[in-house]
Amino acid sequence: MSNFWVNLYKFPRFLISVLIGFFLTTFQPIFKLLKNRKDKILLITIIVIIMVLCYRIIEIMTGNI
Repeated sequence: MSNFWVNLYKFPRFLISVLIGFFLTTFQPIFKLLKNRKDKILLITIIVIIMVLCYRIIEIMTGNI
């Protein structure tokens, strides 16, 4: 039974390392895109459009037009 608790205590470190690995592999291509000025402007524009769309959708869903 003590082996169970040892494994349970190791889980938070495992979870943190998995999350860090996920974010590093996800955002690495985005960081490569930020090196070019043209790609940087395109990426920022896409992110702003997605944020505005999400805001408008949530605003319409909640009835705060």
